[in-house]
Formats: sequence, C-alpha cells, structure tokens
Amino acid sequence: MYSQTARLLIVLELLQSHDEISGAEIAKKIEVSRRTVRRYIVMLQDMGIPIEADQGRHGAYRLQRGYEMPPLLFTESEATAMTLGLLTMQKFHFPVEMAAVEGALAKVKRSLPEKLIHQAQSIQENVIFNTSLPQSGFKTGVIESLSTAIQQHQQVRLAYISRAGDNTERVFDPYGIVFNEGYWYAVGYCHLRQDLRLFRLDRIVALEKSNATFDRPKSFDLLNYVHNSIASIPGPYQVEIVLKTSIDHARQVIPPDLGTLHPTNGGVVFRREIDYLEWLAYFLLNLNFPVIIAQPAE
Repeated sequence: MYSQTARLLIVLELLQSHDEISGAEIAKKIEVSRRTVRRYIVMLQDMGIPIEADQGRHGAYRLQRGYEMPPLLFTESEATAMTLGLLTMQKFHFPVEMAAVEGALAKVKRSLPEKLIHQAQSIQENVIFNTSLPQSGFKTGVIESLSTAIQQHQQVRLAYISRAGDNTERVFDPYGIVFNEGYWYAVGYCHLRQDLRLFRLDRIVALEKSNATFDRPKSFDLLNYVHNSIASIPGPYQVEIVLKTSIDHARQVIPPDLGTLHPTNGGVVFRREIDYLEWLAYFLLNLNFPVIIAQPAE
C-alpha cells in the first residue's frame, strides 16, 4: 500500500501532468475515496501549492496557471540511466507500486530539455525487455520491512510456506536480500533450524519485527550463499557430468546456482540433485563442448 507521503506526491504529480483532473480520477489512481482526495488537496494547499478546485460532484482540480515546481536538471547520461532504471523496475515487476514508477518516468521526462525528452521517449518505446522471469508475487511492504530490520539488525518473526507447502513459523535474523533468476530471497539465521537459511519472499505470509537484535557475521557473501543453497536443493536424481572444457569456460556458460563445478584432470565435474532430467538434457544439448554423463543411468 502507498504511504500518505507517497500519495501526496502522486497527487501533485497528477496535477502537474494534467491541465485539470477530476477527484474521481485521482481517487481511482491512488486507491482512496474522493473524500480522502479532498483532504489531500487541502494538505497540499496548506503547504503553499496553489491548487484551484471546481465545486460539485464532478468537480476538477488544477494547478494555478503559471505555477511550476523547480525543475530537476539531468545530464544526457543521467537521463538515460534514470529512464532505463525505471523501465527495468516496471518491466521486471520489481516490488514497487507501478503507479509510482509511471509517475517517476513522467516526472523525469517533464524535467528534460526537448532533445532529451525525445531520447527518453525513444528508449521507452523501442527498448524491449525479455520479461519471461516470474513475477515477484509479494507486496512492497515485505521488502520494506525486511530492509529496515536488516539495517537495524532487528530480529523478525515469519509466517512462511515451505517448499513442501507446509505452513511454518520462524524466528529469523535477516542478513540481506538477494534478487536471483527472477526470485527474491531473504538470507539469514533461522532459529528453528539453528542454521543459515534462505527464504523466498513470495512465500512469506506475514512478517513482524521484534525488539530482539542480532550481530551479522562479517564478510558474509550473500550471493554466494544463495547460489550454493539453490544448487544444493535435494532431488530424486543425483547428477554427475564430466564437462570436457576448462573450469573458466564452464563458469562462463553454467550459472552458479545450477550446480557445483570441480576441476579434474579430464575436464570439469558438474554435480547437482534435480527433480526432472528433461530440462537438464535440453541444457546439455546447447553446450558447445563434449560432455560425459557419469550418472544417473537414465
């Protein structure tokens, strides 16, 4: 959900991007009642923003003619970076409100000189993203609460759905958040298992911060832990394959979370437990070097 500050900024953004806009339209965009919209308008007016209003059920709001917010100044490189960054958040379903992303994009474009407006527009219309990655599947509040807990070294309680589909409750010391292959993970110490664990954010049902604190281990490699954990997920098939290539080449073509790689005299040994053999066979057929399947027999 939006915070009140975020909604106020979006209302101001809507007023800046429209000659006039109805209260009903604002209410729909920020998911509040018309009465709340009127309250936000009064709050903005109290801040010195000159907003004019038409009376009546279908009344509209507009900024006083000639009023402009101080412009933001971006260089060409900054404008490109901002546009691409916001588009990436939008296309890959990052856990932020899409209305906020769209408002930020509009704000960036309006603050640019004409030459850079066309450049930002061309990026927005012509850059194509492969959005086949899974959607995040969780609310913005989860990542915000976890980020605060991580920053403050604050313990949290989780209601969590396990990989097997069981409802569990965990006391968790969150060390960090990692985005990997389309999924978001919280990494830290699980007091139930008394060991390091990672939790997928889309499986967190509820999260509550506690007053207890913890000390995070120094020099802990979050991404390396996620890769090793995913590569070590148990499955019915134990796979061992000899890759007839160098360890450097193997690391270039095989993602670190796909399995473990160990150099040998005859090449590189790849190991992984998996649930299904079909996808691995397809992956191996696309490699540009010979392979020898040691196991399984299938």
